[in-house]
Amino acid sequence: MEFDNGILHISAFLSVTLGIIVLFVGKRVNNIVRFLNEFSIPEPVTGGLIFSVLIALLYVATGIEIEFELSARDFLLVYFFTTIGINASLKDLVKGGKPLIILLAITIGYMVIQNLAGISVAAAFGLAAPVGLLGGSVSLIGGHGTAIAWAPRIAADYGITNAMEVGIACATFGLILASIMGGPIAKLLINRYKLKPTVEEPLDVGFSEDEKESKIGHLDFLDAILAIHVCAILGFVLNEQLEALGLQLPLFVTCLFAGILITNLIPDNFPRFSGTKWPSRKPAISLLADVSLGTFLAMSLMSMQLWTLVDLAGPIFTILGAQFFVALVVTMFVIFPAMGKTYDAAVVCAGFGGISLGSTPTAMANMSAVSQRYGASHMAFIIVPLVCAFFIDLVNALLIPFFLANF
Repeated sequence: MEFDNGILHISAFLSVTLGIIVLFVGKRVNNIVRFLNEFSIPEPVTGGLIFSVLIALLYVATGIEIEFELSARDFLLVYFFTTIGINASLKDLVKGGKPLIILLAITIGYMVIQNLAGISVAAAFGLAAPVGLLGGSVSLIGGHGTAIAWAPRIAADYGITNAMEVGIACATFGLILASIMGGPIAKLLINRYKLKPTVEEPLDVGFSEDEKESKIGHLDFLDAILAIHVCAILGFVLNEQLEALGLQLPLFVTCLFAGILITNLIPDNFPRFSGTKWPSRKPAISLLADVSLGTFLAMSLMSMQLWTLVDLAGPIFTILGAQFFVALVVTMFVIFPAMGKTYDAAVVCAGFGGISLGSTPTAMANMSAVSQRYGASHMAFIIVPLVCAFFIDLVNALLIPFFLANF
């Protein structure tokens, strides 16, 4: 930990430690404030928002800025998506074929609407179309990474000098909205239509509220970590090969696919060095998924610098208000019926609520909170990551230049 020119730099080790503390704070607050638990608000979201507000108040009162070293957070994201791949069976992938295509088609249409909504609101404020685009798929469904990648080009080519600030602000507040909308939407749909899982299955992430304990030995835990590392190594190799071919994908995407490949191509009885079966859908994998996702999201939210967003509040909040309304309508009146009005459809809606304004980890956290309360949905945990962690980036890479050139 170092203090330099009014900035307090928090090391990677302390950042992870604080992330764990934030997670526990979120759990305690959710237990005390009943509606947070009732509406399946993820615990890291609760704790992360509390800490980010406290850090902002500290900055306002003292002028001290806190910066976190978040390199360890990226490893947690790789861990999490690798566990999703390990839990994916070929049967589920085949079953998810039609819903996957439906969800992808709706999502592409939604991205077009999101950009049109952002550009329209920006025009009402007398702002250029690229500003509205920054409040569209660039920062919302694209997230912080896409906003950071495109902002310099928009600033240089279109004279939007604060493009980076606008993009990051929209992505930040969008992340907050996405974190709190998925759970309530799922609860409303589940209660209104009296939905339940059709088959009782183990959870992909964490444990249900009804499970008092789960026996996991130290060898089970180590075996799960070994499986994750094997898949991650293959994912890294795949990522390097794709990059050599000119296709750049986030590392967690190729690790997800590596987990799917190994899980479905290696027979169950294939001899392993550990002497155990491949740990697909085992409690240890679910535990590691829960730990990595929760800590990742807690670290992401606690590190938000809310004070940087004050000057842009008016146009940004108007754009986000419009985008929130559009996301809500599409989720409840398009996604849910198109996915069959089933329990799986309700969990997918929780995930879409997360990705429509936030990020892939937010979508997964929303679905995790819902499934731990109401039951597993393997289909949702397969098709949502494939759509939002893979296809969205490819579609956005084509949509953004199109809108910049034609609006």
